[in-house]
This record gives sequence, structure tokens and C-alpha cells, in this order.
Amino acid sequence: MRIIDPKTPIWQLTVEEFLEVSKLINAEKNYEFGLKGLAKILGCSISKASEVKRSGLLDDAIVQNGKIIVIDKDKALQLFAKND
Repeated sequence: MRIIDPKTPIWQLTVEEFLEVSKLINAEKNYEFGLKGLAKILGCSISKASEVKRSGLLDDAIVQNGKIIVIDKDKALQLFAKND
């Protein structure tokens, strides 16, 4: 991979360079927060998301400190699919 100067205008990048940069951007971890975030990931209601969280099915994907809940989207979906 060629080193791309961050000040390079997008119109000066080749398609290959642009795709490399976009892969790096998309490779970042995606997180959701709270029960609303979990419901959004699973495509269900907040009460169902709370039920799934309480079941312990997604414990490896969820970090909770007090009332703050952080969910790793990718890991949650993997765990949910594995236990389907």
C-alpha cells in the first residue's frame, strides 16, 4: 500500500487508492450504546433487546458500567447468529 498524504484532494486519488482509504475507514470498530442501540442492531423492540441482554447471550459483546451500556456491533451479531 502506498502512503497517501492526508492533504491530497480526493479527485487526485486513483480508484485503487480511494478503495484502500475507504477500507481503512470502514475497518474501524462500530459501537452502539444503550438498549436502544441493541434494539437497533437486532431490529427488535427495546423490551425484547432488554430480554436478550438479560439472557447473557451477548455478554462477550456488551460492556456495562452502571447505567452506561456499550455494544460491539460485529461481535453481537456474530454471537446472536451462532446461538440462533
